[in-house]
Amino acid sequence: MNKKLKLDELGRIKDEAFKSSKKIPLVLVLDNIRSGLNVGSVFRSADAFRVEEIMLCGICAQPPHRDILKSALGASEVVKWSYYKSSMDAIKQLQDRAFKIASIEQAENSCSLENWSPEGNEKWAVIFGNEVKGVQQELIDHSDLCIEIPQFGTKHSLNISVCAGMILWHYMLKCGLQEIS
Repeated sequence: MNKKLKLDELGRIKDEAFKSSKKIPLVLVLDNIRSGLNVGSVFRSADAFRVEEIMLCGICAQPPHRDILKSALGASEVVKWSYYKSSMDAIKQLQDRAFKIASIEQAENSCSLENWSPEGNEKWAVIFGNEVKGVQQELIDHSDLCIEIPQFGTKHSLNISVCAGMILWHYMLKCGLQEIS
């Protein structure tokens, strides 16, 4: 029989150890996400996978917004984040730091998620777009790649926080698990 583990049995690192721990070379760019709950959920996933940084852009709520705190459950206290009024300013800064840029969007010539094979030595920034409008075309124009998650239902998109979790897990399967374990 399986017994649910207690929190102290999970072996998680403490906040200060997390801040100084090795991170995966992945930055999440949130382009005008209107829901603070979605932003908080991305913080929580970023904590789980030790993401290097989250860049909040445009209308995104910023910690300590109460909706972020509600869904992040403390992750916004440990995950590095920054704010940019313009998403394009964030992308230019990342390109200056030699990051490859991927937009998560349904677009012509997009790469299906299962075919995206990032290498562990590459630095990637992944852009997640507004819940209604998606990733801005200007950002897609400055991306190295568009990644599309295959879907088979009637809706045309996934919730941004669900999408972020899927992208992070895929990245970890391809190149990250050995990086931090």
